[in-house]
Amino acid sequence: MQAGLVDQSLFNTGFLDDTEFADFDAAAAQTRVPVLGFSVGQAFDYVGNHVALSVCAPIAVVESFVSPYRRHRSWLRWPGLLVVGALYLAGSLLIFADGEDGRKGFVLAPAQLVFAVLVVLALVAAALLPRWRRDRPAPVPGRRAAPAPLWVGILVYAGHATVGLVPGWLGVALRTVLTAGVVALVVAWSRRAGWDQRHVLAAWSAGLLSVASFAYVVPSYAPSSPLAALLSDIAVSVIAVALVGGAFLRLRRERR
Repeated sequence: MQAGLVDQSLFNTGFLDDTEFADFDAAAAQTRVPVLGFSVGQAFDYVGNHVALSVCAPIAVVESFVSPYRRHRSWLRWPGLLVVGALYLAGSLLIFADGEDGRKGFVLAPAQLVFAVLVVLALVAAALLPRWRRDRPAPVPGRRAAPAPLWVGILVYAGHATVGLVPGWLGVALRTVLTAGVVALVVAWSRRAGWDQRHVLAAWSAGLLSVASFAYVVPSYAPSSPLAALLSDIAVSVIAVALVGGAFLRLRRERR
């Protein structure tokens, strides 16, 4: 919804023209879908990365700081959900209404609008379907144990670090296969005995540490001096390491 309907960055080929990422448009054009006009490669970044890094990773970090009882309860009840929903809607309307800085003068074509709305509705419907989650079975004697959280983190970090190395449709195919493989392996590990919140934190925080470490080799979003760019990258790294490290220390005390 954010990338497709609010700021419409997924469909706006000139969205990055006034940023330091303008050169990335050539790579995005290699995987652009005819008629609909969006890049599948950018969809991985604009949608996939935000799902993993802007939504799921912060949830895993926050839930690692709270007690096990609080960790598995809903964050909000209906009043809180309504307030947060209203705030999100208001923020989205502000961005959409700001045609120059929000949507950057772009408006969806009818086919793009219909496609984006249908995808959003399909995702919402899928989220509202009955859950397939089931209670975790009790550990069986002799059953293979889950690997150490470190190995889970290394696997996911490697996945994040290598997904964008190959451009074009071949890169999209490799990215899809690699992502599916990592997800399948982590899900299989999560069903083994000994899997706990440390593994969950390792899996999701690996992406945060990956983007924090690679920030030093990619340009800043907005033009800035080399010193300012370096200081901002260092600040991001310190914050990411502090949050993830603090969460692991909290879980270590909890196990004790």
